[in-house]
Amino acid sequence: MEALLFLPSSHLLPTSSSLPITILSSPFLPHRRLLRLRTRLSSSSSGSRIRISHLSATSSSSTTATTTTTETAAIPFDDADEGKFDWYSQWYPVAPVADLDKRAPHAKTVMGLDLVVWWDRAAGKWQVFDDRCPHRLAPLSEGRIDPRGRLQCVYHGWCFDGNGSCKYIPQAPAIGPPVHTSNKACAAVYPSIEQNKVVWFWPSTDPQYKDIIERKRPPFIPELDDPSYTCTMGIRELPYGSPVQTFLPSYEVLIENLMDPAHVPYAHYGIMKVPRRVEPGRAEADREGGGPVDITIEESSKSGFLAKQNLKYFSFVAPCLFYGPGSNDKPIKPKDERPAEAHQKQRRFLLIFMCIPVSPGRSRLIYAFQRNFAVWVDRFVPRWIYHVGQNLILDSDLYLLHIEERRIAKAGLPNWQKACYLPTKSDCMVIAIRNWLRKYSNYQVDWRNITSEYLPPTPPKEQLMDRYWSHVAQCSSCLAALKGLKVLKVSLQVLSLALIGVVAAAKHSFTSAITRTAVVSAAVLCFVTSQWLSHFIKKNFYFHDYNHAFK
Repeated sequence: MEALLFLPSSHLLPTSSSLPITILSSPFLPHRRLLRLRTRLSSSSSGSRIRISHLSATSSSSTTATTTTTETAAIPFDDADEGKFDWYSQWYPVAPVADLDKRAPHAKTVMGLDLVVWWDRAAGKWQVFDDRCPHRLAPLSEGRIDPRGRLQCVYHGWCFDGNGSCKYIPQAPAIGPPVHTSNKACAAVYPSIEQNKVVWFWPSTDPQYKDIIERKRPPFIPELDDPSYTCTMGIRELPYGSPVQTFLPSYEVLIENLMDPAHVPYAHYGIMKVPRRVEPGRAEADREGGGPVDITIEESSKSGFLAKQNLKYFSFVAPCLFYGPGSNDKPIKPKDERPAEAHQKQRRFLLIFMCIPVSPGRSRLIYAFQRNFAVWVDRFVPRWIYHVGQNLILDSDLYLLHIEERRIAKAGLPNWQKACYLPTKSDCMVIAIRNWLRKYSNYQVDWRNITSEYLPPTPPKEQLMDRYWSHVAQCSSCLAALKGLKVLKVSLQVLSLALIGVVAAAKHSFTSAITRTAVVSAAVLCFVTSQWLSHFIKKNFYFHDYNHAFK
């Protein structure tokens, strides 16, 4: 049960597999898209198809070769491949639908763009607007949904429909020019779509992209819509990211950490159960159980890359999506004789991460853990219970990454291979994502008009590892749980005082000392429970420090 309550979070990548999965049969790359990927890569020049080899350090000669390879060009991207990655011609996830309230507008930021997400009752869909009223540039996200289902700016009451057209200006005379019909009165609308239980948007309000969904769709993962799978989805704002002038992409540290399976036994020791690796011939083994991880990059292009870890495949679909199988992905053994289809059923657990550049200095992670076994557990375990464990995992290496990011920024991203030593195959995806950024994006996210000269100073841990604003305030499940637990805490305190008052007021009315003792004990128990709840609430919904030395 514990393993199901605290399913592996964003850092748990598989280390072995009992199934030989070929690329074409991999369920984690949609079949048609993979065929298109293979066709595109095969028809392109030989330079655009990249097969990466990584030498293992098993002898002095191979160690030398590996060092040379890693520090000069560990993953050979062909610089003759023309064209840079266009960050503003992609679909971006904004938020899980489960965490959006249809009764109110929501403020979000993606790629430095301030957005307002609201439910358009007339169209029956989520709309994404530029978060500013054309009147005086007040934030529309501070507004409300009016009785007619329109988005209303609460500064002066202007109302907009789902197309961005202004439908009502209270200050305009009824008899007079229809100033609300002017194009200048319209709100800027971004193309948007709900897919895979997530709201996506296209970061351009240019009218030519109004029907972009007919030409290009967001990456689709069929398991997210498969009713035979259960889905544990969450969202977290993270202080990873650096300004433009330091050549460090805002989401780079986040996404490379997700692609690094080797850190899991160490950075998350004591809070994640990781299978212990036993390597034949190794003279020394540590208590955490880390070991070699065999990773190679099978294919790479401007659209992303395909990585093979042992016998499993992981896909990076630029710029946000990274997904693949979890460690519980294995055959289900039938207990009795069943049809052939039952014997072919696979026990699958998918790790799905959407890494979103928010602004220089901030990133957002939307994660989903899909599984087609023990589905019944989610009927009894509330969503916020999963988030308690997953937030602890995210916090356990947050400070490490925050400091690492600043040191890499100080060295300069073009010099990262000189500053860091990556001699083993376990770092293959880390090297791949950095080389992808170097080749296709000049090391950084295209922030366009956003400028920021310096990294902000490191804040106190209480601020850096804050949970309320980074997760709870955005998660409908955790926010409801927090409110309920606060009510319970106050109720227990009131009950404790009431019981003590009853004993004090009626001390001569009780027939026996046993009754008085029972009432006093109940009062003490209520008070102690309320104090424990106070500690539980602070630790799981506001701030939980993580000390690696005592794990």
